Amino acid sequence: MTWNGSHGIHRVIEMHCRFFIHCLAACLGLLISATAYCESLHEVVSETITTNPDVQIARNQRNAVEQEMEQARAGFFPSADITVGGGREASNTPVTRAAGHGRRGLNRHEAELLARQLLFDGFGTQSEFDQQKARTNASAYSTFGTSEIIALRASEVYLDVLNQFELVKLAKDNLKTHEKNHDHIRKRSDYGVGRKSDTQQALGRLALARTNLITEENFYNDAIAAFVNVVGRKPVALEIPESMEYQLPETIDEATAVALDNHPALKSAAADVVAARAQHKAAKSTFFPSLHIEAGGSRNENIDGKEGSNKDSFVMLRGRYAFTGGADTARREETAFLLSESKESRNRTRRQIIENMQLSWHAYTRSKTSLESLKVHVDASIAATSAYKKQFDIGQRTLLDVLDSENELFAARIDYQNGKRDLLFSIYRILAGAGKLLWALEVPVPVEASTIP
Repeated sequence: MTWNGSHGIHRVIEMHCRFFIHCLAACLGLLISATAYCESLHEVVSETITTNPDVQIARNQRNAVEQEMEQARAGFFPSADITVGGGREASNTPVTRAAGHGRRGLNRHEAELLARQLLFDGFGTQSEFDQQKARTNASAYSTFGTSEIIALRASEVYLDVLNQFELVKLAKDNLKTHEKNHDHIRKRSDYGVGRKSDTQQALGRLALARTNLITEENFYNDAIAAFVNVVGRKPVALEIPESMEYQLPETIDEATAVALDNHPALKSAAADVVAARAQHKAAKSTFFPSLHIEAGGSRNENIDGKEGSNKDSFVMLRGRYAFTGGADTARREETAFLLSESKESRNRTRRQIIENMQLSWHAYTRSKTSLESLKVHVDASIAATSAYKKQFDIGQRTLLDVLDSENELFAARIDYQNGKRDLLFSIYRILAGAGKLLWALEVPVPVEASTIP
């Protein structure tokens, strides 16, 4: 009985151990699968372009303008009016009185069809269509430009989350270092080797390290909030993206030329000029008569007190000319000023693109040059801190020297991490300034960004 009881206990223990091992393996599997997947910048930008409200607004605006173009296109095709009516009519006319009826009431019925086809209107309809087509293309370029802006913004918040995550890690490592220093100094003081003032200095620097960690964690939460605002959700697991520096032009002049040739904002402004020119041409069309061919017919019963049906049909060539008391002239002058305004707006956009590219390129060159110096600063600070600690242990350095070197190393690492982030973003900024960021990230633009030939 004793052996059998022990055997049963062992069996139970073995079953529990196996169950625990399976659970642990499952948990590890889930952990590995969760950590193995990382969101790339390409995936985040693609999702953002699909869901961001600013892009959706631009897409809807483009689609709305395209429908205005379709409305203008309808002017090229025939139009028809159909009128049908029925009711009671009371008539007291010379005809009814001559027939001895005086006032006569009859059930009146009407049916009329009028079809009209435009032949000529001073090219007003054509100009209206050209204007709406140009506005559609301008809106398409605007959709493209908005997508580039949002892609850059998504890249920025993506990098900020990654950067702040690294800064939090640096702040945690800095706190651990100061905790070790404080414990070391406190033990020296307890043994009578160190001074009490050294303990206070170490305690003060430890408190500062805690404050630095709290600050960086707060900035990290701010970065996540900005990510949610742009992307629409919290980041899952982001991977460090490639710099894409190899896709940059070699010189600032080449970068500026690419921007002027490809930037959607400038193309949109150019399309606005085309639209304004067509609008001015449409305003001049009112100085010409309009010519239509019209065909129609009617069938009326019991009209004007006469019982019976009336039928007629016709085909007519009709011309119309309207006098507006000078309104047409004022409209023509108005559109001339609007055309000049659109041209100056295009010139302003051109200058802004040039300025933006120059600022972006200078930021890139400055970040690239500074990063090398920041790396030297980190390496020198590491060597100095290590030497100061050894010298402090043999009494050749004060505690203040050691603590200052630790803080300088922490600041150097913070600056270097920020420098790496700034360099990456400056590259994306140049690509966006040239209208090439989505292309570089291999993210398709919305279909609404396509123009009409």
